[in-house]
Amino acid sequence: MKKLIFKGVGTALITPMNNDFSINFSAFDDLLDMQIRESADAVIIAGTTGEGSTLTDGEHIELVQHAVRHVKGRIPVIAGAGSNNTAHAVYLSKECEKAGADALLHVTPYYNKASQQGLFLHFSACAEAVELPIILYNVPSRTGVNIYPTTFKRLSEIENIAAVKEASGNFSQIAKVAALCKDDLAIYSGNDDQITSALALGAKGVISVLSNIVPSEVHTICASYFEGNTSESDSLQLKYLELIEALFLDINPIPVKQAMRALGYQAGPCRLPLCDMYPAMAEKLYSTLQKYGLLSSGKRMNSVTIHTPENSGYILKHNQ
Repeated sequence: MKKLIFKGVGTALITPMNNDFSINFSAFDDLLDMQIRESADAVIIAGTTGEGSTLTDGEHIELVQHAVRHVKGRIPVIAGAGSNNTAHAVYLSKECEKAGADALLHVTPYYNKASQQGLFLHFSACAEAVELPIILYNVPSRTGVNIYPTTFKRLSEIENIAAVKEASGNFSQIAKVAALCKDDLAIYSGNDDQITSALALGAKGVISVLSNIVPSEVHTICASYFEGNTSESDSLQLKYLELIEALFLDINPIPVKQAMRALGYQAGPCRLPLCDMYPAMAEKLYSTLQKYGLLSSGKRMNSVTIHTPENSGYILKHNQ
């Protein structure tokens, strides 16, 4: 049986930005402290929700280093290291290992649409390059490619491929993966609206967007289930469904960053090509936050501002 990286909720943490789109490290520290204080079981840095795809390699590695230094071993720090270029994914894996990450998250190569053999060779190369445990990330809606259960079985036989973040939403497939791989591949739900369903198939927790806002509650969904109190777990899952839906009214991480700004966190804007929500959509998000008692009426934090390169010297310099 492979060592479990974490059990419970791993927060797919946003990367807070200044208004010029540079990383706000002071706000990042505050978010890390809040996650630990509110019972998150791990944090994932520079993943999809952390806008890893628009970070330079230097920023990416610095963000992981900073998180490791600040967290000081209190919870696992898992670094996004995926790429659709295997050589680049290997490079990021090595650098994140040097930065002190506890584990790596590797998304399926996007756009290339690799074959199952190509996926096996890609992830094998990443695993061979490091000693850290690796969490595979299966999210066909974003990458255009699905890891088949038989491929998961082959990958689970590699010593440091330890887990999968399953965001396919295909529970027949997840059940098949659980049956084939057993204790050689831990499963984490990749969808906040399916946590308890995944736990029922033996998942060890969730890698969550929702927990950016309510980490304690998402931790409790998992902890209650593990303690045998499935009714409390199911009740909380159902309670937060409307908020989960609101956090996906637009492309992640647009709504969660906008929600966190409204709640007073220094989340800042997303980097292009992601931009703020349309006003009508943003109003629906704020109404949902109010419904959950997270946002008082009248407390709305300058949320609908379209940030563009024309008012950002950082992005212009960033791409020169």
